Amino acid sequence: MRSIILDAVRRHAEGHIAKHVANIEVYLNASVGVGEHPNIVEAVELELEEIGKYQNQLDLLDTYFPQLPEVITEQL
Repeated sequence: MRSIILDAVRRHAEGHIAKHVANIEVYLNASVGVGEHPNIVEAVELELEEIGKYQNQLDLLDTYFPQLPEVITEQL
């Protein structure tokens, strides 16, 4: 149960990081098409803050909840 929960939290954070990285790539490569964000630098900074939040979660998982080796049980 422990590994299922920790894996779900990890995947959730990784998914959010991927989303915010994609947003930054759009700002950097197609900024003319992003009309609702006239201040691209500020928009990138906000995306970086979100990445930092989720990266912090991943770092905390690694520090305080390291992945334990799977317990192998033999069937008799």
